[in-house]
Amino acid sequence: MDAPVLVLNANFEPLNICNTRRAIGLMLTGKAALIANGRGTIQTVSQAFPRPSVIRLDGMIQRPRPHIKLSRHEIFRRDGYTCQYCGKQGGNLTIDHILPRHLGGQHTWRNVITACAACNHRKGGRKLEESHMTLLSVAVEPPASAAYLFGLQLRENQEWEPYIRGW
Repeated sequence: MDAPVLVLNANFEPLNICNTRRAIGLMLTGKAALIANGRGTIQTVSQAFPRPSVIRLDGMIQRPRPHIKLSRHEIFRRDGYTCQYCGKQGGNLTIDHILPRHLGGQHTWRNVITACAACNHRKGGRKLEESHMTLLSVAVEPPASAAYLFGLQLRENQEWEPYIRGW
């Protein structure tokens, strides 16, 4: 009952992920309809219910465009768990400010990157030009697209792909 279920808006835009229990509750109250059943059925004493993997809300939900929150986990995810100076993957990764905070750098998407401990130490509290180091990629805010927001769950739930890739 805790398996993830993709919730679509009335226009088939991916909105959220809820658990199976919540999805069945929405379907039984008439607020959502089953779109994809890739998981079999749930058997009760008197009847069987399809176990949903994708549901669609009957009414349109208006919401502001989502933004990715700036966090350590999201910075690592954006940079692919790779040092942006030397390209080393995994290991002892840290967060580095391209323009150090004591020199006026802000804690924003465009100023923070993933760096291995050795490169972070080598750069120190200096500007990028002063340390003679270059970035492998430009630091930008990740897109708030459905593919990025729900991409981690997409690996385990392949039936979601047609609904997520279109947005």
